[in-house]
Amino acid sequence: MANQTKKSGFSHEKIETNNFLMIALILLVLLVGGMVEIVPLFFQKSTTEPITGITPYTALQLAGRDIYVREGCYNCHSQMIRPFRAETLRYGHYSVAGESVYDHPFQWGSKRTGPDLARVGGKYSDDWHRTHLGNPRDLVPESNMPAYPWLEKALVDAEVMPAHMTALRRVGVPYTDAQIAAAAQDVKGKTELDATIAYLQMLGLALK
Repeated sequence: MANQTKKSGFSHEKIETNNFLMIALILLVLLVGGMVEIVPLFFQKSTTEPITGITPYTALQLAGRDIYVREGCYNCHSQMIRPFRAETLRYGHYSVAGESVYDHPFQWGSKRTGPDLARVGGKYSDDWHRTHLGNPRDLVPESNMPAYPWLEKALVDAEVMPAHMTALRRVGVPYTDAQIAAAAQDVKGKTELDATIAYLQMLGLALK
């Protein structure tokens, strides 16, 4: 018995005093735990199938989403309404995974400096968004959001849209050949402001 206790204690001591061994074992536990939590999500319909009303972004909406990400809007605005009363009273129905199955990457996030944008679609007019993006303080005097005046002058790069949509189709977004072929023409002559507004105006409409 004494030998067994001594042997067990020595093994435990060896783990605690060997930094590399301890790190390796911690990483192993995290890996197994993470797989147990994450892998089942790949096989649940609620996380892999779109909810009713969700369709892939149009070419203009997709261009707007790219601009939204490029300008770092996600740093202040989340797109995830949490299932708490205070959240749903302010923003509407809580976010569900089926809303974001075509997002690569999704824009849920956790930090929220500005209002959540998960249900902003249809809440304001296009003209409101134009003014707000041009100079937020014209509408919200206390806003600390930067202005984006260059969006009104820059045109969407139409030539990259077919390749972008083709890449998204490879990861599961069901774009048709006709949609991809028409993508460049659909955004030709549109400004980045037009595209950004098109993206914002469709957010959350399926669950409103």
